[in-house]
Amino acid sequence: MDLSEQLIKEKLPKHIAIIMDGNGRWARKRSLERIRGHQQGMETVKEVVRTCRELGIQVLTLYAFSIENWSRPQREIHALMMLLKRFIRSEIKALQKNDIQIRSIGHLESLPADVQNIVQEAVEKTKNNRSMVLNVALSYSGRDEILQAIIKIVDKVAHHDFSLSGLNEQTFSQFLYTAGLPDPDLLIRTSGELRVSNFLLWQMAYTELYVTDIFWPDFRKEDLYKALLDYQKRERRFGLTGEQITK
Repeated sequence: MDLSEQLIKEKLPKHIAIIMDGNGRWARKRSLERIRGHQQGMETVKEVVRTCRELGIQVLTLYAFSIENWSRPQREIHALMMLLKRFIRSEIKALQKNDIQIRSIGHLESLPADVQNIVQEAVEKTKNNRSMVLNVALSYSGRDEILQAIIKIVDKVAHHDFSLSGLNEQTFSQFLYTAGLPDPDLLIRTSGELRVSNFLLWQMAYTELYVTDIFWPDFRKEDLYKALLDYQKRERRFGLTGEQITK
């Protein structure tokens, strides 16, 4: 039986987050420059986005570039920015056709002006699309996201626009980049690394984790199906006992 046929539609996650890791190691293993790994990784992005849309996944969040990544060699950063521009330009029609809304989370203002412009253009053009949200984390840090939320709250309190008596987990979440979206049900990390790398720290309180040794450029839709099948075997208790869940 085809792996996709084994999936139970009612048990699919609403929100999938992915740490796309292993591009550099994929290239090094083939004696290629690191940028070749990033180029091949972009092809994987296209396949995963298309597959998630076909499956009816509501939200897909991709960790594309962290704040820490600014410490990488300038040549690699420049190449990554060029790849990002090329990807958005080539995929904007497909995003429109498939009713996919693209969003950017992180410090967009830290990106080169030309990259900012093309990202903002894509966000504007797809803002009315409703079938799936594609979040692209750019110049992103989970700790920084929480800190920025606190700064916003402090500012609102100072201007008498918000009362701390109304602060709880739900209202705090409205100050995050992902406001209005469900928390990730499933986090997929490729390349075998066992850490969350400062990604969606608040949102992943009860996220199911799936790690594969496959490098991101080699990750295919069949590998996504395997992750989803594994997810569907999990018992999500959210702090309750198994007996409480089955009642």
